Order: sequence, then C-alpha cells, then structure tokens
Amino acid sequence: MKPTVRDHATKLPLWVQFGALWLAGIDLRVTLLCVPPVIPLLHRDLHLSETAVGALAGAPVLLLGLAATPGALVIARLGAKRALVLGIAIVAVSSALRGAGTNAPTLFAMTLLMGAGIAGMQPAFPALVHEWYPSRITAATGVWTNGLLAGEALAASLTIPLVLPLARGSWAWSFVIWAIPVAISGVLVARLTPPDHHDIGDAPRAWVPNWGDKRLWQIGVFQCSASLIYFGANAFIPDYLQATQQATLIEPALTALNVGQLPASLVIGLLPWRIIGRAGACVAIAALVALALAGFLLVGGWPAVCAAAIFGFCAAYILALSFALPAMVVEGPDVARMSAGVFTVSYLLAFAATVGAGAAWDATHVLASAFVPLAAAVVILIGLGPIVTRSVRSARR
Repeated sequence: MKPTVRDHATKLPLWVQFGALWLAGIDLRVTLLCVPPVIPLLHRDLHLSETAVGALAGAPVLLLGLAATPGALVIARLGAKRALVLGIAIVAVSSALRGAGTNAPTLFAMTLLMGAGIAGMQPAFPALVHEWYPSRITAATGVWTNGLLAGEALAASLTIPLVLPLARGSWAWSFVIWAIPVAISGVLVARLTPPDHHDIGDAPRAWVPNWGDKRLWQIGVFQCSASLIYFGANAFIPDYLQATQQATLIEPALTALNVGQLPASLVIGLLPWRIIGRAGACVAIAALVALALAGFLLVGGWPAVCAAAIFGFCAAYILALSFALPAMVVEGPDVARMSAGVFTVSYLLAFAATVGAGAAWDATHVLASAFVPLAAAVVILIGLGPIVTRSVRSARR
C-alpha cells in the first residue's frame, strides 16, 4: 500500500515542516507591505488624500479584526491547516487583482478581500503550533513570526529596486509579481506540513471567543501596541520624509523598519520564557520606542533611519511575544478562538488609530500628529505589559 500525502507530511524532518511554516508566515504580510513603497505612485495616479492613504494602510488591519472571529469558525469547520491553505489562496488571487482597472474602488475592494484572507489565516497559526508542537510553542511561534517579519522586510526592501523595474514602473503589475510566490507557497504548505487532526466530518468545535475572559482583552490591547508602532510607522514614514524634504531616506527607512524586526523573532524563539516574559522587558521596550520617536521627529537624517530600525525591533518583539500567549494560557480548540478574539481587539484598535492619525494630519497639517499611535503604544506597554506577563506566569503555574 502506497503512503498517502498525510503519511508523507507526518514523516518529514522537523526542519522541512518548520520551513513550510516559515513560508506560510511570509504570506501573512508580504502582500500588505509591498504597498508603502508605491504610495507616491498611488498619490500620482489615483490622487489619494492622506486620510485615504491611512485607510488603504489600515483597511487590511480592519479586516484582520473584523474577519478574525469568522476565521475561527472556518477553522472549527475545516480544521486549522485547511483554513490556512484556503486563506493563502484567497490572498494570492485578491492581491494580484488589486491593480485590475488601475482605479481606487478596485484597489480598495481587493485590498479588503485580501485582508479577509489574511484574517482567516492568522488564528490558524497559534492553533497549529499548539497542535503540532506542544512542547515547542515559543520556538515554533518564533519560526512563523520570523516568516511574517521576513515577508515584511522582503516587500519593503525589494519593491523599489527589483519588483518595480520588473513591472516596468507599474504599481499594479508589482502587486501581481508579489502574488506569485504566495501561490507557490500555498502548494508547499499543503504538502510539507503535518495533516489536520480535525476531519471535516467531525463534530464542530467551539469557535466564538469568550469575550468575558479578561485575559483575551489584556492580550489583545497588549498586541495592539505592536500594530500601533509598526503600521503607524509604515503608513506615514514615506509621506513624512517626503514632506520634510528627506525623500531619499524613504527606501532605507522602510528597509530598516522591516529588517530591524528580524532579530526580535529570534529572541522570542531562542530565549526561555523566564527571560522574555519579565515585566521589565516590556518597560524597556517602551523606553526604546519613546527615545526612537524623539530622535526620528527632532533629529531626522540618518538617525531617523536608525530610529525606524528600533521601531521595527520593538514592534516585532511585542508581536511575537503576544502571538505565543494564547497557546500558553488556554488548551486545545480554545487556542484558535482566543487567538481570534485577541486579533479582533488588537487590529480594530490599530485600524482606528491609523485612520485617526491620517485624519489628524489632514485637519491640523501638523506632521508629527501622524505618530500619535506610537506614543500611545508606549503608554500601553508601560501600563499593561506587567499585567499580561504576570497573568501568563500564573496560568503556566
């Protein structure tokens, strides 16, 4: 009797499985972060206001919040792995279609669909980590989070020097080019990772988040601070540098922001919880963000590029840490629904803050107002970080 694909995937070496998990992590962000480098082209061709730019950057974040709980339903019905592969397919197709017609309505509609696909994928990751690697939760979380961050770095650093020339300067075709590796990775994830433990004919699992669990809200707001730092910086660094006559720094600043994230996922994956889970670590991260923000706004120039790298590291540290938390405080199918609730809280707050920052810039014409979300993140980390880490320590005991 020939071995099935399910048997083959189960027997694959751990490094192969982790490699596929890493590729799936890339798909969570690569199609999102190929947008900031082409924002000046979108301004030119579609005449978008700063509020519209904030909405374009924040629309996928909105869907990450609104569609996270329906994503938990898909996971409950199909299983986490099938939900992941389906989400990758949706992301690949909708991302490629964002430039169809080269008009704002199509761009926004396909961006929303792409955000829905990503939202369906994201709660699957903590559930799969808990299901496949229960003794390696932080290590496996570090792997897919590193993929997520690598996707951001690749999109931010390669869009201008490599992808746009391949697309002959067309922002629409650049979206198509970035969708191709996403589609390929979906096939690899389907074949190179362990099978679902949940069969479609099984009884449906619980999927609605327990909104009465205070830990869900604590982790959600805590995770939001990472989104406030990262998405706030990505959305407004290009136009801020353009407005302050520092346009030549846009590419290096975005690259620094995204590459600066990569070491953070290694820290989460390699260091024990007793170190990364300290309350003092969150306060130190908050202090770094505050210092970097002051340097970015008051000094400018190449120190602003260094500040962007610090933004990236701090945001990624908090993000990777928060991704691991649901699997550390609840068990089994509850991991997916708690993760969905956490993502709902986190991304809806981040979307509101990003759009609000763009509106504040339009209304006041004060450039620094676009970075209020980063200041809010500092307050959250100082006030909530010690509470969250203490809650997790209690659950682990």
